[in-house]
Amino acid sequence: MSGDVLQVVGEITPYVTAAAGAYGVAVLVRTQDEAASATVALGRRLAQRIFGSRADGEELPEALADVVEEPDDPDTTAALRKAIRKALLADEELAADVRALLGRSPAPLRTGDGSQVVTGSVIGGDSIQIGSVGGDVHLGRPARG
Repeated sequence: MSGDVLQVVGEITPYVTAAAGAYGVAVLVRTQDEAASATVALGRRLAQRIFGSRADGEELPEALADVVEEPDDPDTTAALRKAIRKALLADEELAADVRALLGRSPAPLRTGDGSQVVTGSVIGGDSIQIGSVGGDVHLGRPARG
């Protein structure tokens, strides 16, 4: 059982981290955000299932709050992974629910040489905040002929 949980924890932590980075302290608030990407939306559902929903302004669990503050810090991600693992090992029903949610996850992003990849981005209204871009990507308006 614990080996299976470790694999699930490894698979879901990036989703929860993405949701924490996108939603910040509102990650556990039960609201619908239609602009959220499938990955971020799944991460939010996973975080809410594991840590419970919260009212707006209610305090987050420490491990999740730390990821909100420093989403790129490997130590905060490791602490979140540990908190998720402890929760799943303590509750087999929760672990089964999380596996079911994970089974409905979006297809993994496939990349390779020459692939255009945008990560860590946030889309809101008519603006996009890009975290990082890789590959042969050109930004600008297409030439009009």
